[in-house]
Amino acid sequence: MTDTRTAKTRMTKLAACATFVVLAVLSICIGAGEFSLARLLGDPQALNLFLVSRLPRTMAAILTGAALSIAGLIMQALVRNRFVEPATAGTAQSAALGILIMTLVFPAASLAIKTLAASLLALLGTSLFLMTAHRLPPTQPYLVPLFGLVYGGVIGAVVTFVGWQTELLQFIDIWTNGEFSGVVRGRYELLWGTAVMVAIAWWVADRLTVLSLGRDVSIGLGLSYQRTLQLGLVIVSVISALTVVIVGIIPFVGLVVPNLVSRVLGDNLRGTIPWVALSGATLVLACDVLGRLLRYPYEIPVATVMGVVGALLFLRLMFLRTAHA
Repeated sequence: MTDTRTAKTRMTKLAACATFVVLAVLSICIGAGEFSLARLLGDPQALNLFLVSRLPRTMAAILTGAALSIAGLIMQALVRNRFVEPATAGTAQSAALGILIMTLVFPAASLAIKTLAASLLALLGTSLFLMTAHRLPPTQPYLVPLFGLVYGGVIGAVVTFVGWQTELLQFIDIWTNGEFSGVVRGRYELLWGTAVMVAIAWWVADRLTVLSLGRDVSIGLGLSYQRTLQLGLVIVSVISALTVVIVGIIPFVGLVVPNLVSRVLGDNLRGTIPWVALSGATLVLACDVLGRLLRYPYEIPVATVMGVVGALLFLRLMFLRTAHA
């Protein structure tokens, strides 16, 4: 029985890797402009299109999907609840509020400065969410995501109200609705910071696994609970801020991917983080490719496609949970 399950897990991993490679190649090849990989060596225009647009967009989708999945995994470990992610816990909305404040107060600020402000607001918003979530009764797990939805909705309403008062509603809608059409060389490089955050998460994966067992157990096992909690908050906040600044808000990635991977590989973060990152990147790539093909040569924003696909996956998870309960 154990050998059969191991073989099935191995086949699942190989299928995930193959799917990722295929989608990455499709993402590079699909677009309004004529392009093929065979022309890269002999055609300067094709090489320029590849380096300026196609490769940056594909890398942005990979980095965004991987980072958001890891942020959701860490958020679920911090809150000890599988039904939360940065987009449903006020983190992404707080980052958006930080960008809006910087746009109003320092409109000439660089992208890096706006990212720093967004990270600080995201850290503050997530900290407030955690403080309240830990006070909710653990016997009612659905209260945490419900509170997160209300909390994020309130912050989002503040962003909308300020945008309406300052005539920036169209601007807010553009940079909060996640999509990759504007990603080119020179505009996505800050997303490599999310790769650094993912590497740090993998480095402290064992501590995060212990943290997910609860405060008392963590302290009993010798873990510095407060420092690990703070580090997890920083990772989630920086990832959320970077993705909101560069790409926008993409829902459901951090919610469904960690749950799907944990059903196959378990809850040991040391072993699951690489596969959560790969699965998240694959899912976002798939939604981006689908958004480009549905109305070719026009595009549907990846956040819209992900909203539909993610909702279906989430309902699937809920029905599976009910079936196994």
